[in-house]
Amino acid sequence: MRDRWVLVAVAGALSFVAMLDMNIVNVALADIAAGLHVSAATAQWAVMGYQLPVVALLLPVGRWLDGAGTRPALLAATAGFALCSTLAALSPWAAWLILARVGQGACAAVLFVLMPVLAIRAVRPEVRGRAMSVPATLGPLGAVTGPAVGGLLLDQLGWRWVFLVKIPFCLLALAVAWKAMPKDGALRAPDRRALADALSVAAGLAALLLALTRGAEEAAWLLLAAAALPPLWWWLRGPGGRPVTVVLRTAGLFRAHGAVLALAAGFAGMHYVVALHLQQDEGVSATTTGLTVLAFPLGMALAGPVGGRLADRYGFRPIAVTGAALTAAGLLSLIPLGDAWSPPEVAWRLALAGVGMGLGGGPTQALVMGAAPPERTATVGSTVQVARSLGFTLGPALATAAWALAGPGGGARAGLTLASAAACLAVPLLALPGRRTASGVPERTTDTVST
Repeated sequence: MRDRWVLVAVAGALSFVAMLDMNIVNVALADIAAGLHVSAATAQWAVMGYQLPVVALLLPVGRWLDGAGTRPALLAATAGFALCSTLAALSPWAAWLILARVGQGACAAVLFVLMPVLAIRAVRPEVRGRAMSVPATLGPLGAVTGPAVGGLLLDQLGWRWVFLVKIPFCLLALAVAWKAMPKDGALRAPDRRALADALSVAAGLAALLLALTRGAEEAAWLLLAAAALPPLWWWLRGPGGRPVTVVLRTAGLFRAHGAVLALAAGFAGMHYVVALHLQQDEGVSATTTGLTVLAFPLGMALAGPVGGRLADRYGFRPIAVTGAALTAAGLLSLIPLGDAWSPPEVAWRLALAGVGMGLGGGPTQALVMGAAPPERTATVGSTVQVARSLGFTLGPALATAAWALAGPGGGARAGLTLASAAACLAVPLLALPGRRTASGVPERTTDTVST
């Protein structure tokens, strides 16, 4: 087998674009509301219309893609994403925009599941660490840089360009994938049972996501989390959910998913607290705040390729644990700063956390994907993305709650303590050796995570 690094690059570019869309629209909501003559609450659905289908469809999409060809699924999802982006940019009214964003989110769910699958199948096992580091690094970078890119486009070109900026990347990815990817099957229409499973999971995860995002502002929304339990329980106990839990249990991946969720929650909670504290409490300008927070993605971008190479040489687990430990150390170092922060003091600590995230992101994902049975890589790819998405949602929600409980004087420290605790939890989840893997081979020889 020859390595197809061009497909790894496609996986990285599409991961960046799909994650960029999670945050890039946030800065344009006021302009969207004014341009379409709607309220701020209605404009907010330009964000929620994308995020809800992304999270809600990940698990059903993973099960569906296990029986579908990777090439046609990637081409269809990328083309659909570009088309819906164009429709969003051309929106004459709010309902049009929201529907276009829902379509974008559905296509993005397919891309999120496919990207690690594409990267791991494009190269030999000996270089999987380097391959997985590309989408694992570029995806979070897209999330972090989204507001900065969106703000620049908003100031120079207007809110419609926030949707158009991703189209050239999609067209390039389409051209490369069409030429470089081998034909590997066809798409199949989901049967009635699959559609019922999709609706059940979508309803449960959508209710949970709404509860987490809205509950930070109004506690009454947290009651919606209870509504998420019945459909998710029904799915887990049925023929759609049982194969997923069996794969995770036999491959020994529950702790690894917990680590992914914990790191995502720590990162997202930290990002929220630092930006809010610098501007609200320290009076730092938005430009200076943006440059300060930029230290994290810079550290991540520099360490990502290094982490992949080290993982291919020394094993996925040691580098994943080292990265998680450095991320936790960077977040912990923010707590003693107290109330008086200066941007340089914050920046080097964020850079340290970013180096840890970049170092361990690819190896952690390679650790998980490498343990998945070949016929279930899409399923495991979807469960990893669900864990990460829930972490990104849970982090700011918990940080907001901690800030409110601690009061104005200690809000930032309380939020950072919670974010640091989440990152620290990921270290033992990745480091503790398991008993046996799905194949019955002792874990120390296979680099998988066991429950």
